[in-house]
Amino acid sequence: MKQLLSILSMFALVAFFALDAQAQIKTPSASPSSKVTQTVGLTEVTIEYSRPSMKKRTIFAADGLVPFGKVWRTGANAVTKMTFSDDVTVSGVALKKGAYGVLTVPGANSWSVQFHPYESGSWSSYVDKTPAATATATVSKLPFALETFVIHTDNLTSNSADLEFIWESTVATLKLETAVDEVVMAAIDKVLAGPTANDYYTAGSYYFDSGKDMEKALSWIQKATQTDSPRFWQVRKESLVLAAMGRHKDAIAAAKKSLELATAAGNADYIKMNNDSIAKWMKM
Repeated sequence: MKQLLSILSMFALVAFFALDAQAQIKTPSASPSSKVTQTVGLTEVTIEYSRPSMKKRTIFAADGLVPFGKVWRTGANAVTKMTFSDDVTVSGVALKKGAYGVLTVPGANSWSVQFHPYESGSWSSYVDKTPAATATATVSKLPFALETFVIHTDNLTSNSADLEFIWESTVATLKLETAVDEVVMAAIDKVLAGPTANDYYTAGSYYFDSGKDMEKALSWIQKATQTDSPRFWQVRKESLVLAAMGRHKDAIAAAKKSLELATAAGNADYIKMNNDSIAKWMKM
C-alpha cells in the first residue's frame, strides 16, 4: 500500500510540473523584433533588429536615451544584424558580402555606423573590436516624431537605395550601392558567347543517363572532350556512350585517354574503372 501511494505521489508531482510548464504566460515584447528583406539591384539585404518606442522619452540628445557620441546597439535587445548577399558599398565604403552586427554612434549632424563581422546577438561583445568597415550617415529631421524605431530602405533604383535609421524626428541615412552593371554585362557576355564545354558535357550526360538519343549525347560530350584540356571524367563518359552504341574500338581508345588523364591526376577510382572497361570491351 505504501509503495502504491509513493508511485501515485510521484505521478502527481510529474503532472504538477507538466501543468506548470504549460501554464507559462506570454506577454507582448516592449521592443518587438523585426526581420525584413529587400532586394536592391540584384542583391538581397536582410535586416534583423528590435524596435523600441519613444514612450514620451527624449531619444537623441546629449542627455537623451541614446546620448550623442556613445555607442548604440541600434535598436533594443540584441545587436542589429544586416546580411548582404553580394559585395556592396555603403556611403562609399566597400563592404564584403556576409552578415554584420551593426553598431552606431549617433551625433547631432552625422552618425558613425560600424559593421562588425557577425558573431552573436550580444551587442556588448562588439564594442571593443575593430569593425570591418565604418561609414558616415547624414542626418536630417522629420517634421513630426516617429514613435517606434525603424530601419527602412527608400529611394530604390536599379542599383542603389537609401538605408535609413528613423526614430523620434531623426533620420540617419546611408547610401547603399550594389554592383549591377558589372554582373549583368558579364552574364550577357557569357550567354551570348554560347554554351561552355561543361554545358555540353552536362547536356550529353543527361541524354546518356536518360537513355535518349545516343548520337546527340555523343555529339555534345565530344564538344567537351575535343578541347585543349579535357577532363578524365568527361572522356570516361565519352567512352561509355561509344560502348552503348556498340563502337567498342572507339570506346577503348577513349577509355585509354581517360586512363592516361586519370593517372596524371592521381584518381584511383577512374584508373580502376577505365582498366575494367578496357578489359571488358576488348572481349567484345
